Amino acid sequence: MGLGFAMGFDAQGGVLGVVAAVGLVVLFGFSVSWVWTALGSVLRTPNAVLSLGLVVLFPLGFLSNVFVEPATMASWLRSVTDLNPVTHLVTASRSLMQGRSASGEIGWVLLACSALIAVFGPLTMWLYRRRN
Repeated sequence: MGLGFAMGFDAQGGVLGVVAAVGLVVLFGFSVSWVWTALGSVLRTPNAVLSLGLVVLFPLGFLSNVFVEPATMASWLRSVTDLNPVTHLVTASRSLMQGRSASGEIGWVLLACSALIAVFGPLTMWLYRRRN
């Protein structure tokens, strides 16, 4: 955030928009961390978790609107991008910081977070108890 502001980013959403965007990103990161915690309980080494994480996270990042505007993508790739939860997170965060309405995107992000926690939270706890 500091680098963005140093380079001239103007958060038109104000402090509240920036805090809300950062909070949404932290919540999404917390939700995704349950997936990796479950995998860490199943896989034998930390390197295996890291390798699998890279295999999953690189496509999620590159098949989103983080780097490229979806309107410039091929139609089949745009369809994939529209289903990616990272796309919704990025759009919601950008909208919050720019002071634009993002209720639909925020709803999708909160739905994805809830689904991840509802599935992988109990699974992780079960795997942990079974292991110990």
